[in-house]
Amino acid sequence: MLRSRLTAMLLVVVSIMLVGCGSDPTAAPAAPAAPAAPAAKTSQPTGQTLEQYAAEHAGGPGAIYVGDTSQLVGDAPHGDLGGFDGEVPLDAIDEHLWILENDYYRSLLETAKLTNPTKLVSTGEKHEFQHACINRTLLWCKLIEAYLIPNLTERTNGQIQLSVSSFPELGLAGTDTMTLVRDGTLGASEIYGGYIGGEYPAVEVQYLWGLWPSHEDHYTVLWNIFPDIEKIIKDATGAVVWSHNWIPGDDQMFFSKKALRTLDDFKGLKTRSHSAALSDWIEGMGADAQFVAFAEVYAALERGILDAGVTGASPGFAQRWFEVTEYMNGGLKSFNSTMNVINDKVWADIPADLQQILIEEGAKLELESHRIAGIQNRMGVARNVDAGLKHIQFSDELNEHSFNVAAIQHVVPSWVKRVGGPDHPAVTETFNKKIGPIVGLEIVADDSEQGFAVRKLK
Repeated sequence: MLRSRLTAMLLVVVSIMLVGCGSDPTAAPAAPAAPAAPAAKTSQPTGQTLEQYAAEHAGGPGAIYVGDTSQLVGDAPHGDLGGFDGEVPLDAIDEHLWILENDYYRSLLETAKLTNPTKLVSTGEKHEFQHACINRTLLWCKLIEAYLIPNLTERTNGQIQLSVSSFPELGLAGTDTMTLVRDGTLGASEIYGGYIGGEYPAVEVQYLWGLWPSHEDHYTVLWNIFPDIEKIIKDATGAVVWSHNWIPGDDQMFFSKKALRTLDDFKGLKTRSHSAALSDWIEGMGADAQFVAFAEVYAALERGILDAGVTGASPGFAQRWFEVTEYMNGGLKSFNSTMNVINDKVWADIPADLQQILIEEGAKLELESHRIAGIQNRMGVARNVDAGLKHIQFSDELNEHSFNVAAIQHVVPSWVKRVGGPDHPAVTETFNKKIGPIVGLEIVADDSEQGFAVRKLK
């Protein structure tokens, strides 16, 4: 008994000495975890390097890149999120190294605070809200359910209970998402700028279809303009953007019952569109664009109401369009992204430590989406072909027409008119300064009837 008391007194003295020296006693191996914050036990000790963290988490979900791509190899968080066997292979990672070696990925590592995560201090809190995803079948919605939610529940000791719903389940088409978030009807939601482009055309600068020369270019455009888009959303709704969804394997394809090899094949084709800019591109190719809610396209194709539907390769597979079409034509390069937001009043009710933990887990969600992006970028086309669709790639003639006519003469001018002209900040600050140099274009005011011209940079 005397030995136990002496040991206890010695531990108290050591703890006092550590505090006096400016050290954090909770970082010492012998220090007990605070009873009010059991979830903080999972926090990594201060001073751990990213290299050490990467080594400890290598080989599966949660792996990060700090120079060794082999550490990212392993299973995806869900079987549908990897290759045919649910794996994330090395060759796919190496082929898409640009996803990992950029300033945005490095910023995610900082935001996630992997080596010094925010400690849980809240107790007895209960914050339950649904996150409205476009559709449960989509890969990024599956990633939220399979990866984010378990981590967030554990990290907050169950004080944040996030569940996934979907636009079809909530009876939403998607066009009024911003309004519903602003007035609190939706506490949390995914925001796709294409759906809300009619009301907020400046947001659609992310999706000017036909402009992106490569996946890397579209990816680079998106993360460079995130601050511009987030400001528009914040100013319009007050909502907080807490993470982004990344959508590889999203090249925009014409799913149809006939092959599209020439411009004549597009003429009069009744085609589903999911945004104003995409409608402009479809019209520029000679087809007839019609907006149809994502969940309703399958039936419209099956019944012949539509001749074709345009969406990303992976989303088209998720909705089983291969059952009602025979060809996947295209497509337009896309490495897409959407934003996850929370209503401002819902956010204000969450304690600061839980807010910060949600942001950190949101960054970890993005890091994981980057880990699996390479294989997903391959699987969009591969899964559809495996399901029986014939992939007809656009000819050089169609690609030339897509950029020089559909994009430059239809998509961009129509968007400039929707935002209010060439002097709008979305044109002068976002497009001309951040997008134009990547795609080789600029928009300049002139004395023409439309008041501006879309010029190729020399």
